[in-house]
Formats: sequence, structure tokens, C-alpha cells
Amino acid sequence: MKKLVLIDGNALVHRAYHALPKLTTKKGELVNAVYGFISILLKVLNDLKPDYVAATFDLAGPTFRHEEFKDYKATRVRAPQELYDQLSRVKQVLTALNVPIYEQQGFEADDVIGTLARQASEEKKEDVETIIVTGDLDTLQLVNEKVKVYTLKKGINDTILYDEKAVRGRYGLSPEQMPDFKGLKGDPSDNIPGVPGVGDKTAADLLKEYDTIENLYENVGLLPQKIGDKLEEYKEQAAFSKYLATIKTDVPVKLDLPKCELHDYNFENVKRLFEELEFFSLLKRLPSNEKKN
Repeated sequence: MKKLVLIDGNALVHRAYHALPKLTTKKGELVNAVYGFISILLKVLNDLKPDYVAATFDLAGPTFRHEEFKDYKATRVRAPQELYDQLSRVKQVLTALNVPIYEQQGFEADDVIGTLARQASEEKKEDVETIIVTGDLDTLQLVNEKVKVYTLKKGINDTILYDEKAVRGRYGLSPEQMPDFKGLKGDPSDNIPGVPGVGDKTAADLLKEYDTIENLYENVGLLPQKIGDKLEEYKEQAAFSKYLATIKTDVPVKLDLPKCELHDYNFENVKRLFEELEFFSLLKRLPSNEKKN
């Protein structure tokens, strides 16, 4: 089975920026997020040895979630501008390594990842396993027999690979139940409301019994009155929260696997760029630029 790695660009840049001290070049350019991102990327290429690699990023501007829920992510503190200023350098390195970048206005990178992962799973010409590399756990809902999530537990070196068994081991739920889980308990980081008073344990217990939010509400009369009344009061909010938490897999992007092949980059160009950024220690970790047989 061939292996495709999908890089969650923004998530890794944020993780790198906050995990590393403020590294600057002799010219005064701040590059800690760039260094951390590339370090993670090279670790991934060395550990996972993928055949294909692609990166995704969020674009500026509202997504369909913001359009439908004005308070979506409203409580999230905007990252410092000096983090965003490093994104162009990150993309410059990816371009030099011939790693294609997928973005789509009106959608989040997670939606693009979900779409590319689905397309890879449906690939007719060859069997492809997708590994999503990210700094958070939002994409766990995409995990299945052909999709795994490789995420950073803390810092930029402590990692864990989630398959279906690992998701069940952590939450007691299947990957496809994760949007239902957030629909009930909410997600403060994205300001998704959920049902007030329903926490992780209650949400998980209800879904172990009733599987989905829809089935839960069909059987809400069987529940103890206190929780049943609470669920009834926030029925629409629970359904809408699940909708907000569900990653789309039909974004208008098209996976081009041959363009994602990891080879044929110009080593001298990459070397010059790394030297400009003063990333001398990373040069020896670069993958081979020869085409695989």
C-alpha cells in the first residue's frame, strides 16, 4: 500500500511557534515557527517514509462556518502577527521541496484534508493509505481503515499515531462519533456551544448507548428526566453543533497524486534557502531527491 502524508500547515506552524524560543537570523528575521515546522516535516518524512506528500493551509477570510455562526471561534485569541509573517517562508520551503499546497477559500484546512483523504481512499489506480500530520485532534473523525492521524502530544517531538483502535482507546467512541461527541459537549476552542452542562463523560456515555445524536433524540423519552429535559431544551443547538464540528469531504479541490510524489526537488535551491534561514543542522536531514523506482 502506498502512503500519502497530508500536512496540516497552520496547526503545525502554531505548534512550532509556541514550542520554540524566538530564533532569529543574523539579519534579524524571526524564524522559530519556520524552523519548527521544517523540523517536524523532516521527522515525519524520516519516520513515515511516505510515497506522496501534500500540505494544506487556511486562507484569510471567513469560512462557511463563520457565515452560518458569527460566533464561530470568536473566543479564540488571535496569534501574534509575527507568527503569520512566517507562513510565507514555510510555503517557500514547501515549494522548494516540490510539496504541493492545497487551499480553498471559504473552507478550513481540515475540510481540505478531509476531501483529499477521501479522494485518496477512492483512488482506483493504487491502494493508498493516508496519514494526516497535525497539531490537534480535530481530524480524528476522519480515521478509518485507510486513514490515520499522526499528531504532536506536546512540543514538536512527542508524537502519537491514531488508528481506529487508538481513538476508541482514548474516547471509548468510534472516529465517526467524534462530531456527535462535540455536538453534545461542545468545543470551547472553536466556541461550538454543544449542550450546556453536558461534559465529556456524559456525552461519551450517551453515545455508547445511542450511537448518534439523531438516535439519542429519538430515544430521549427513555432517559432520566433531568438529562432528558436538558437535551430537549437544546435539541437544535446540539444538532447545529454537530454540523459545525463535522469536517467536510466535498470541498472543490482535486488530489493530483503524481504531483505529490516526493522526489525531484532541486537540492541546490533548497540548500541555498536553508543557508539563508541559517538552518544548517537541518540540511543533513533532507530526504533523497531521487525518484523512487
